[in-house]
Formats: sequence, C-alpha cells, structure tokens
Amino acid sequence: MVTRKSKAEIERMRRAGRVVAEVLSLIERELTPGVSTAHLDQIAESHILASGATPSFKGYPGLNPNRPFPASICISIDDEIVHGIPGDRIIREGQVVSIDAGAIVDGWHGDAARTFFVGTPPPDVAALIDATRAAMEAGIAAAIPGNHIEDISAAVEDVARPLGLGVIRQFVGHGIGTQMHEEPQVPNYRTGRKGRKLEAGLCLAIEPMFTLGGYQAHVLPDDWTVSTADGSLAAHFEDSIAVTDDGPRVLTAV
Repeated sequence: MVTRKSKAEIERMRRAGRVVAEVLSLIERELTPGVSTAHLDQIAESHILASGATPSFKGYPGLNPNRPFPASICISIDDEIVHGIPGDRIIREGQVVSIDAGAIVDGWHGDAARTFFVGTPPPDVAALIDATRAAMEAGIAAAIPGNHIEDISAAVEDVARPLGLGVIRQFVGHGIGTQMHEEPQVPNYRTGRKGRKLEAGLCLAIEPMFTLGGYQAHVLPDDWTVSTADGSLAAHFEDSIAVTDDGPRVLTAV
C-alpha cells in the first residue's frame, strides 16, 4: 500500500534522516586504510543509539529467516553492490567502499547510502562514483508532483547510458515511512510503464546502483552480500526524500 505522509510525519522522518546523514559523515572521516569494518559498524551503532534512534538494519529479515542482518550498517567493497556485512575485513588503500545506513526515530525511518574511494581513484572509478551520485541527484530532481515513477527512473538511467555503465536491475529504490521498504518500487531504469503519479506527501528512497560492467548480480553464500556477476566495480548512492509542492525535499541531508 502506498501512503502519503503529513507535514508532521515528514518532520519525524527528517529527524531519522538527519541521524543517518550524521552516521555517513562520521564513517567518511573514519574510512582510512587499516580500519576494520567491524569498527566502522560500532561507530555507526553508537551514534545511532546516542541520538535516541534505533538501527534500521540490525535484525532485518532476509532471504534466510535464520540469518537476519547482523549489523547496523552495510559495508560493500569493490565488486559488492549492497548489503555487505561488517566484520573482520580491513579497509585497504585503493578500495571502493559503499556505506548504507538506516535509523528509526519514533517509528519513522531514514535510509541513505554513499560510495567512497580509499585514496585517489583511477579516472574510470572516479567517473563511476561521480555518475552514480549525479544519477541520484537527477532522480531526486524529477520527484515533483505531476511526474510519475518512470520520470525518476528515466532521469537515473539517462546518466548511466552515455557512459556505458551497468544499471543494476535486481535491486531498486522504494517507498519509505513507518517501514524501511514500502510501496512503490522505484526502478533505476525505464520499465515502459508510467508507474504511480507523484503527489505531495509521497516519501521515497532513490538509490541508483551502477557498475563498470554489466547489470547482472548475485547473492553470496552469506545470504546478504550482493556482488556483480562479472566482478566489475560497483557504486551506490541513496537519499530519502519527500515529494512536496515546493519540490523534492531531501530528508537524509546533514
């Protein structure tokens, strides 16, 4: 079911979104060679809890009901697209690192992701990261009353195609509110269907995932981590936004 949020409810979502934005800023500062992914997760969880929020991801059910997500953020490295599990892995110079964070405040969710490069990226990797960010921004700009979901999808895809980047199809953006994943789904590519008409109060998580190769992906044996099928590098950006009469409002901005 698709729900439209009141102005008061959007303000509550903004509180959750601010916590998420703060987490991503903290992780960016800590993301240096030699740090463990478990340490980054602990930093994130500590800040979420200290802010009076609850991690959205920890305990979230997945493909295997016996293996809920065990951490507070997702850390996906190099060819991993999303849902990487923090643990013993050590961050190294020259890695692409995607961080996805979520928080709940008073029952309302915020969800956002950023991709970073540890060190100075080669030109093609820098272009991948920049394009994925730009695609998210283009998708957000298209989230205005009167447009449709397909307008967001087209705006995202139009950034990737001229550069020959792969656009992940297996995972898409989504509605957000009292649940982290709500309807409608927000594909990052044209589907040929207009989809839902956008109205003020609709809240969405817009999250392009691009690769330097193809769009095929597969889930690793941990039942969570999603990797590119061809081993190509991937990037992921996401913001939670509200459609308003004054234009899109980013809820996960600092």
